[in-house]
Formats: sequence, structure tokens, C-alpha cells
Amino acid sequence: MHTTTLALDIEKLHHRWGWLLTLGVVMMLLGTMAVLVSPAATIAGSLILSWLLIFSGGAETVYAFRIHKWGGLTLHLMGGLFGLLTGLLTLTHPVAGALAWTLLFASLLTIVGIFRLVVAISLRFPNWGWSVLDSTITVVLGALLWAEWPWSGVWFLGVALGVSLILRGWSYIMFAIAIRQLPVVGELRRAA
Repeated sequence: MHTTTLALDIEKLHHRWGWLLTLGVVMMLLGTMAVLVSPAATIAGSLILSWLLIFSGGAETVYAFRIHKWGGLTLHLMGGLFGLLTGLLTLTHPVAGALAWTLLFASLLTIVGIFRLVVAISLRFPNWGWSVLDSTITVVLGALLWAEWPWSGVWFLGVALGVSLILRGWSYIMFAIAIRQLPVVGELRRAA
């Protein structure tokens, strides 16, 4: 039954592979533009993150008042108000917000990379060398962001957004080509 459902889903996608291909090409073009004009993309990314903080902070603040009889009211209220305040500050000062986001990402990359490096070396699971390589690159990227700050705050978010869009677009293009090359269920039945 599962195979039949999967085959029907693939058949539906087979007729729309061109849309997936188009989506992939558009995402790659947008990603390339984001990399080429990374300062503008960085500011845009900072503004989007600001709005996300404002909406999530507002939702958590409303939630805090909805559960006012619970002991976690103060925690939710503080979290929501902090999210609102941070979102408003980065919205009104997007360059400072981009600098702050870059510091946050530099810290995250450095700490996560070091942690994963220590775990990979201490556990030595099969093919652990790949994890060491990945962790080392992550630590180096975090260290480079720290070393180049505040200038890295001007380009990092835009480049990261652009690379993400390029990779996602490429995966959609490859998926569309793979879907197009698969035989349709009706063709499989005739061949059997």
C-alpha cells in the first residue's frame, strides 16, 4: 500500500516537474543575487529576523496572559517582552541588528563546532573523520567571523542566505530532473 501511494505521488509530480525546475532556477538566481549584494541581503535578513522576533514575542506575551494562573507566567512574560524588545530594537537599527546576529552566529558556530569536535574525537564512531572535518570547518568559520567582526556583520547574513538559496535551488533542480526521468505508473504497468 505504501509503495502504491508513493508511486501515485511520484506520478503527480511527474506531470509538474517543470514547476520544480522553475522553482529551483528562481531560488538559485535569488541566491546568486543575495551573494552578489550581500550587504543589502544582510539588512533584509536582519529585518526578517526582527519581524519574526516581534511576532513570536507578541505571541508569547499573549500566551503568558492567557495562562495567568500558572506559575510560569513570569517566565513567559519576560521571554515574550524580551523578544518584542529585541525585535523592535533590531527593526529600528538593522545594521546594529546584523552585527549582533553575526556575533550570535559566530558564537554558535564556534561552540557547536568545538563540542562536535570533542565528541567525534572521544567516541571515534565509524567514519568519525568526516565529523572531525565538518566540526573543524565549523570552528574555523566561527573564528573567522569573530576575527573579522564588525566587518563580517556587513556580509555574513547575506552570504549565508544566498548560499542556502543556491543549494536549495540546486536540490530542487536535481529533484525535478530525477522526477522527469522516472517512468510513469501507467508505463510500469504496461511493461509488466
